[in-house]
Amino acid sequence: MKTKIIKVSTVPMSLNLLLKGQLKMLSEHYDVLAVSSPGDELEVVANREGVRVKAVPMQRRIAPIKDMKSLIQLIRLFREERPWMVHSITPKAGLLSMLAAKICGVPVRIHMFTGLLFPNAKGLKRWLLMFTDWLTCKCATVVNPEGEGVKRDLEKAHITSKPMVIIGNGNINGIDVEYYSRSEVVMALSRKYQRNDCFTFCFVGRVVGDKGMNELACAFQRLINDNKKVRLLIVGSFEDKLDPVQPQTKDYFQHSEHVDFMGWQDDIRPFLAASDAFVFPSYREGFPNVLLQAGAMDLPIISTDINGANEIVRHGENGVLIPTKDEEQLYQAMKRFVEQPQEIKKMAEKARQMIVDRYEQRAFWKHLLEFYSSLD
Repeated sequence: MKTKIIKVSTVPMSLNLLLKGQLKMLSEHYDVLAVSSPGDELEVVANREGVRVKAVPMQRRIAPIKDMKSLIQLIRLFREERPWMVHSITPKAGLLSMLAAKICGVPVRIHMFTGLLFPNAKGLKRWLLMFTDWLTCKCATVVNPEGEGVKRDLEKAHITSKPMVIIGNGNINGIDVEYYSRSEVVMALSRKYQRNDCFTFCFVGRVVGDKGMNELACAFQRLINDNKKVRLLIVGSFEDKLDPVQPQTKDYFQHSEHVDFMGWQDDIRPFLAASDAFVFPSYREGFPNVLLQAGAMDLPIISTDINGANEIVRHGENGVLIPTKDEEQLYQAMKRFVEQPQEIKKMAEKARQMIVDRYEQRAFWKHLLEFYSSLD
């Protein structure tokens, strides 16, 4: 009889996108149950990964009454299932499932910190976020930061004194380097987005303020004034309620002849393959998967010097690192990429291999299984 483990995320999209393939792999060794809020993607996970799923409503934001209801449902579920391990991967799921697992006496309780909110918060909100992270760690038996930067922030803020374990070289699932490659299929799909008459920068992600999109708009407009033969390819969607970009930024991205705004896309590979470089001016991350994807697609990267990104990008080797919220440095880096093609070509030649060597998915899965086995 297989040992039972439960993986928990707040929303089904996290299970579907972040743990793709991992749940199926784990099911070969364990009895796996995946838990998240209800949603169509939960059934997608069940069918693709071949694991059982269970819907427990959870709110991403603070909602005391609904959070208490979620906690009670998780307690009931854990008492019924009696798992050996509960491993959570997102903040609210971490808080609720670690509390529930502690109450139920689950032997192994792991929370993975994929990113921290408190370092950029202030006042009462910062205190509350630090408290919830402290409580999550207090209830966990193992604290699992996604990368060295997240680990340092937890240590610096004295969130926990427990030993912290980073799996492999970091990240949540590694990267499928066969899928993210310039295969014949991908290159054929990319042809309608390619332009040989200009240098193309690509951004993939939520088009919001804390992704550095206002600075990107300003820096790119300055670049256009220097050189008309540049293009910005944006793959993502605006969020008008949560951290929206400035109105002039939104207008520019939607109407500039030098910007191709593609909206949300299920498959980002054709757009990466149609680009010359990746630009990522985010203010904060845990361990940005999109940089692994861009690097695996042979793209040199311009990124801010933030958690995760500064572990993936080695300055001067496969990209460059710049300060956050610095329009001038972003402009200078983009200008350098356009004006120094030989230097950028050398970075591009190293980009994929640096990702393969450190973050290949099957190597990560091996580390994950070894980590689980060490907890027996």
